[in-house]
Amino acid sequence: MFLTHGSGAQDWTEFRGSTGQGLSTAKRLPLHWDPSSFSGWEVEIAGKGWSSPIVYRGRLYLTAALPLGDGDAGDQSLRVMCLDAKTGTTVWDVEVFQQMQRENTRIHTKNSHASATPITDGKRIYVHFGPQGTAALGLDGRLLWTNQTLEYNPQHGTGSSPILSGDLVIFNCDGADVAFVTALDQATGEERWRTMRPGGINRTFSFSTPLEIEVNGKTQIVSPASDIVCSYDAETGEEIWHVRYPEHWSVVPRPVYAQGMVFVCTGYQRPAELLAIRTDGQGDVTETHVAWQTGANVPYNPSPIVVGSEIYMVSDDGVASCRDVLRGDLHWRKRLGGNYSASPIYGAGRIYFQSEDGQCTVIQPGTEFQQLAKNEMGERSLASFAVWDDALFIRTLSHLYRINSEAGL
Repeated sequence: MFLTHGSGAQDWTEFRGSTGQGLSTAKRLPLHWDPSSFSGWEVEIAGKGWSSPIVYRGRLYLTAALPLGDGDAGDQSLRVMCLDAKTGTTVWDVEVFQQMQRENTRIHTKNSHASATPITDGKRIYVHFGPQGTAALGLDGRLLWTNQTLEYNPQHGTGSSPILSGDLVIFNCDGADVAFVTALDQATGEERWRTMRPGGINRTFSFSTPLEIEVNGKTQIVSPASDIVCSYDAETGEEIWHVRYPEHWSVVPRPVYAQGMVFVCTGYQRPAELLAIRTDGQGDVTETHVAWQTGANVPYNPSPIVVGSEIYMVSDDGVASCRDVLRGDLHWRKRLGGNYSASPIYGAGRIYFQSEDGQCTVIQPGTEFQQLAKNEMGERSLASFAVWDDALFIRTLSHLYRINSEAGL
């Protein structure tokens, strides 16, 4: 679903945008920039968070964890912020939960206590802080409801962002102790359904965000987990189909959907694989519905992106590649340099890859590699871009930037 406001700008309402797949309809976006010379604004963000920003009707929303004591190891104020997307001015800044040290969950060195990206339906802002709680706020920052009943150990901290389907908020709770997918009522926060992951999985913790797709008029929720990806009925949580990939765990990338197939990365500890799965099956379709797969330069953290007839991805160690969507044939492979966690985005006829060091490589989509630009932010960045009003919104370790498009680009 594409949401637009009066100026015609496409709103960026969830992790990887309104499609959930990193695709923007923007006709103009910046091509060249650096942190000392650009058109736009820069603001300092208090606290720490690797959630990506979202933008709705000129307001930008993001989460952060503000230490109340000794950095990541101490008490945390878990917050939601709203900024004016035109100016960067803070509109409101609200504490949703407090995470006490005795409740503290361990986090990976690349994680934060605020890594799940918010989502909006234009009426409410929904935020998820793992076992610390899930909440809905009004667009004015009023806290509407909270749910702190979901208990699980996320092992390395929370990573899965919530999605919306019908009147439900759906997200993965793949902990080291228990693993399930849950759906909360958007109006009340009450749990409407919970589906446990299949048994027999050794390392159950994973961090992927589900994807809603439509297949033959029916809504499916495709949800990767350790050892398995499952498709669920959006209304009931009942499983429709699954594909197994044994001894793969800590799955992070969000799936993408194109040409009747969903593309899933399988995670650690073996070399990750990319599976192209036809979505019209029932039950265990491991042997029947995997159209193609590859284990070459598949990411553990960044999600892939489909543009036209090609699927693009960048591995964690900086090797980008392009393959045919239908057959998986390799068109090109190119080392970009650096390490990668953020997911790529597409807009204005270009693909943007952001490294952990804040270096963004911009390429022309196509079956031959063509680099258009390389830009430096000069600060660590693990969050994915947001796009709105012909501008990129880039979150770094301590700042948020709006980078406007250059004239004529």
